[in-house]
Formats: sequence, C-alpha cells, structure tokens
Amino acid sequence: MWPDRESEIDYLNFGEVSGLAVDILTSPGMLPVSVGVFGDWGAGKSSLLKLIESQLETQETAFLIVRFDAWLYQGYDDARSALLEVIATQINQSVKENQNLVGKTKKLLEHAGLMRMLGYFAEAAAVASGIPTGGMISKTLQSAQKLIDGDSLDEGDVKQARELVSKSSDEIKNFQQHEKPTTPPQQIDDFRKLYSEVIAELNCPLVVMIDNLDRCLPANIIHTLEAIRLFLFLPNTAFIIAADEDMIRGAVSEHFKGASERHHIDYVDKLIQVPIRLPKLGVREIRAYLFMLFALEQLDADLLEKLRCKIEDSLKNSWKSEPIQTSDLLELIKASPEQRAHLSNQFDLADRMAPLLANSPIIKGNPRIVKRLLNVVKMRMKTAKRRQIPLDENVLTKLVIFERCAGPQATADLYRLINAEGGRPEILSNLEATQNSGLPKGSPESWRSNTQTESFILDWGRLEPNLNSVDLRPAVYLSRETMPIGVSSASLSFKGRQVLEFLFNVKNVSSPTAKKNLSDLETEECPLVMDLLIRNLRKETEWEKKPSGFVGASLLADHSTEASIQLKKFVKNLESSLRPQPKWMKLFLKDFTWYQDN
Repeated sequence: MWPDRESEIDYLNFGEVSGLAVDILTSPGMLPVSVGVFGDWGAGKSSLLKLIESQLETQETAFLIVRFDAWLYQGYDDARSALLEVIATQINQSVKENQNLVGKTKKLLEHAGLMRMLGYFAEAAAVASGIPTGGMISKTLQSAQKLIDGDSLDEGDVKQARELVSKSSDEIKNFQQHEKPTTPPQQIDDFRKLYSEVIAELNCPLVVMIDNLDRCLPANIIHTLEAIRLFLFLPNTAFIIAADEDMIRGAVSEHFKGASERHHIDYVDKLIQVPIRLPKLGVREIRAYLFMLFALEQLDADLLEKLRCKIEDSLKNSWKSEPIQTSDLLELIKASPEQRAHLSNQFDLADRMAPLLANSPIIKGNPRIVKRLLNVVKMRMKTAKRRQIPLDENVLTKLVIFERCAGPQATADLYRLINAEGGRPEILSNLEATQNSGLPKGSPESWRSNTQTESFILDWGRLEPNLNSVDLRPAVYLSRETMPIGVSSASLSFKGRQVLEFLFNVKNVSSPTAKKNLSDLETEECPLVMDLLIRNLRKETEWEKKPSGFVGASLLADHSTEASIQLKKFVKNLESSLRPQPKWMKLFLKDFTWYQDN
C-alpha cells in the first residue's frame, strides 16, 4: 500500500513547475515576493513544496527555509501569532553561533509574544501595509481595544500585558523593562525594522513555505494572510503559499461580506503576487504515475530512479513523441523474471486504467484519489488472501473504479444485480457488448441519473478485463467487509467535508447559508455526503426528537435527485420500523418536494 503524504521524489513531472518557483526566488531583484502554488485538493501541492525546497538546497546561494503548516494550528492557536513566532523561532535557531544576532532575534520573539498577549498585531499590520482590514480585530483584552483605537496604554494595561507575557515565556521577560508603552503602529514598525536588520546581517534570503492553508476554516485562512502582510515588502523575504485558489477567494469573500468582487480579487492579488498553477494531469501523466506506484512495490531505489528518469524524459517530450512503451520500461529495469512478469501485468493495468482516471469527472486526474483507490484494492486483496477467497486483482480494480466514479446508489444497484443473478448479471454482458449506443435496456435508473454517470459507465464497460463470465460475488462480499471507497469522508473534497459538517449541524430549514453551501457542493459529491449523513442517522435509537443531520439530509435531498433517492429509501424503511411514527416527523417532512414525491 502507498502512504498518503507528500513525496520528495517527483512522480508527476512537477520538476518543471517547481523550477519556475526557484527561478523567481533566485532572480536578481525579485525579492521580496509572495508566490501562490495553486491546485485542487490532492493535486500534489505539498509534494511540489518539497521539490522546491530540494532545488533551493542545490543553489549557490544559501536559503533559510521556514515551514508552516497552517492546519496544524487551527483550533489550538491564533494563526497570526503562530506564524510570527514560527518565523522568529527559526531565525533565532539559525543564528545561535552569532552572538550579535542572537540578541536581536530574541527581541523578535519578544515582540511576537507581546503582540500575542495583547491580540492587536493584525490591526497594526493593516496600518503598516496600507491594506484595509474590514474589522479583523482581536479583542482578547481590554488593553487591546485601547491599542486598536490608537490610544496609549496606561500603567495598568502595561502591567497586565507584562504579567501575561512573563507567564507565557521566560524569553520575553525583557519587555518588562520597557518604560514607555507604544501604540500598535509603533510596535509593528519596531518589529519590521528589527526584522529587516536581522535579515540584512544574516545575509541569507528567508523563504517561508505555507502549506495546508485551504484545509483551514475561512477565519484561519484570513488570519494567516493577515500575518503575511507583516512581512510584505521587507527585504530578502519570500512566501510560497500552497492552496486551492478558489478556497482562498471564498474565504476572503466570506470574511469581507458586503465588499465587491473586485475588492476581493484585489486583496488576494496584493497578498499573492505571482500565481503558479499546477497543471491538470492528463492520460500520460496518470499512466506514468501509476507506473511509478506499481514499481515502488517491486524495485530497489536505484532501479526505481532509473525508471523515474526514463518516464520523466518521456513526459517532457510528449509534445513531439509517442508515449513510452511498457516493453521499453521493462527492458530498462532488467528485473528478475518474477518481477518482470508482475510488473508487466501491473503496467498493462495502468494502460487500461489511465484514460478512465484522467477523464472521469469524479477523479479528474487527482493523484491523491488515484492513490486511495489503489489502496482500497490492496486492502481488499489482503483480506481476500487471508480468507482464501479466489479473486483476480484486475477484476477487483475494475469494480473499485466503478464504486468511486459511479457513486453509492449506482454501485448498490450493480451489486444487487450481481447477488440476484448468481454473480454473473446479464446487464454486464449487454454493457460490455455495447458499442457507443447507450446503456442497455433494463439498466438501473441510477445509472441514467445524469449524462456524466451514463458516459462513465459506458467507458467503464469497455475497460478490460470483461466481467460477464466472472462470478463477482466474492468481490461484492469484500466490498462490504472493508471500508467502501465511495462513502469515506476522506474521499470528499475539502469543500465537501465542510458542507457535510454544516448539514450535520444545521437546524433551520430556511437557512440562507444552507442554500449557499448546497450550491457550492459538486454534483458528484451529493450522494457521498448523503450516504454519510444516513450512516449517522442509522446510529440513532431514539426518534422522539429530530436527530442531528436530519434537517441537512432533507435539504440535500431537495437539492439533488440522486441524494433524494437515497433518503427516500431510508425514510421509507424508517417509517415502517417506527410504530407509532414520531409526531414531529410527518409534520416536518410534508413541505419537502422529495418527500411529497415519495
């Protein structure tokens, strides 16, 4: 199985993209600069940051690299002060041998600590950078409000702040020696001047890599961007921000309610000056990625690197040459006969899978989803071996692809037919014999729910191996014994997980926020979200009161035809099992379109 984490090895031909970022950072006169590495969830942004870091380490100029995982601090710390302290701490650690700088870097930490305690540096950053804040103020202390208003602190305010600072860290006790309280603009100006002095004496560009920003809630996204503003236009400094661009713009829109779209765009463009967008992976890239994943299981590091270089060279020349042949790869590897036989089978599977995975509107060539899909196959195969269940891995892979791309209801209908017809349903024979003439007669309604699903199933039917002569009941059995890929919340996009959490907690059927959330939810994720909501509802044993998630599921059912089919089935079974039916239920459901059609 393959770990779901960033890689320092380039399996996706991202070296050219990371090279663009390095060119920007090493070009004379480009610093200070902020670079946005934009891509969808799971597209490989974290791995790209690793590649950038590796390439910077090979440059003649030494770079001081600071890594900041924005998601790590969510719910535990203020992202603004956390970023400030991580940068100051990293600088302090890097100059331990330079006593002249140690004193200044400790002062940086002291500034960061004081601003954390007073909770005002976000507003001060706005004054320093000239960007309007729209009211982003931390009001954690009464003295903080005075600072925000531009008033000087009295003796009591300063004493309170010093006590809090002293408790939080021994390193910032020196602030107790300050005789004169300052306003936020003065304090932030001192910080920026001190930082500039340290960087100048360090004589080393500072590169801050911010990852997982798009996993954060909108408030945390804004807080991190606010902290970045402190360092804008300061010498020898660069920020590389890896995120989903739509999530960033959505967070800005959510926070600056009432501002025009132009102001939202201006805000992001001022903070992220140079956008670099990860290219969407096509059939060749997904094919190459599958080759590398399969080879990881079989080859040592030297052979794996030879294979990677050969594949990378082929991708670089894909504009003028044909795809590399699997026979050429096998010849290059010079593996044992057993390894060659296994890899040949795996590479053939990659050839067949790549077009579906690259073109599916559900997977969209997303490397993280591809890796998770393959892990499901491996997990089920391991279970099959332990239980001595005869199962072909290629057959199982084809069924898992159906689960992920066709959705829970279409999969349930397929598996129902498999069980009802002795493991060899006639519909598969008809489907695999179809030549672009549409789905065969008698296909389940869920297969025809939309053109994307129908188109996928037609393409899937032509994917080898053919299943019409195979008893598929063992594969169906395993799908129930292991974690189904289509109903894991981890399979949802970040936005999908946000909507799921909202629908589970929403109480008001007239919520305007619900309407907006549902409109933002991708069509293909609606049945996945509904399945997870129903799973939670099935755990309920007491139905005298409306359980959490029922309102959200009902709203989702009115929004999505596929989701309504799932909820109708659940409610029908629920009504037959609840005797008497709770008083609230019929009264609540009568106004929903999906229930009226029940």
